[in-house]
Amino acid sequence: MTSTTLQLSNNRVAHYLEAGAGEPLVLIHGVGMQALAWYPQIDDLSADFRVISVDMPGHGESTALEPNADLTQFVAWAIEFIEALHASPVNLAGHSMGSLITAGVAVTRPDLVRRVAALNGVYKRTPEAREAVLQRAAELRSGSIDIETPLKRWFNAEEAQQAAALKVESWLKSVDLAGYATAYTAFARGDEVYADRWPAIRCPALVLTGSDDPNSTAEMARQMAQAAPNGQAVVIENERHMVNLTAPVEVNRALRAWLKTATTPETIKLEV
Repeated sequence: MTSTTLQLSNNRVAHYLEAGAGEPLVLIHGVGMQALAWYPQIDDLSADFRVISVDMPGHGESTALEPNADLTQFVAWAIEFIEALHASPVNLAGHSMGSLITAGVAVTRPDLVRRVAALNGVYKRTPEAREAVLQRAAELRSGSIDIETPLKRWFNAEEAQQAAALKVESWLKSVDLAGYATAYTAFARGDEVYADRWPAIRCPALVLTGSDDPNSTAEMARQMAQAAPNGQAVVIENERHMVNLTAPVEVNRALRAWLKTATTPETIKLEV
């Protein structure tokens, strides 16, 4: 696995981890995480694909966006990153906020996306759920960070889950608070930005979550998949929000099946 940076506009850099060769698979993590949060997928899928896991702006070693950046600006960043790779169309997968970004790329620049996957994404939150994430965003902007609450929500007491929880805890403790707050605010306000445009996603679309994820629910996953012409929902039983870490075998199996899904000239436009 190699560590690389790409120079983007406005003197910004995007840092990513890369492994393997073949059809490109770009991975975008969730808020507070970093490129390494996809380590089970990098390890497995790089045997057959060129896996590129990028640090979201303001996370890891990637330059932050301006403090008031909204979801559309994160989508614009992802588009610039993919274009700079000179590897499009790519398979594009995101987790949590990364799912909002990947959906935004798929609807605004379908020529860049061969297939799209949304893991533990959110879709048209209830007013109560939206208020809860907005409150957390406000706390982050004030300089307060609560690590214990999400850990308790994302992991159960099983030994394997707690091993993953320790990694997540270390990433949350090392994240730049300003970059975290910017991304989380965009995440809190972003669940409806592209929600009504899922019918425009014509490429194969995998929507995956855990049955016990209270915020990225199974019903949300089914609604997104039903809205996309070539959508498929996968719900992994007894799993929560960090399903790619806690159920890597099942997640990797679903991703491999998605990556084998046939595409047609009507669903992708190859770069020339």
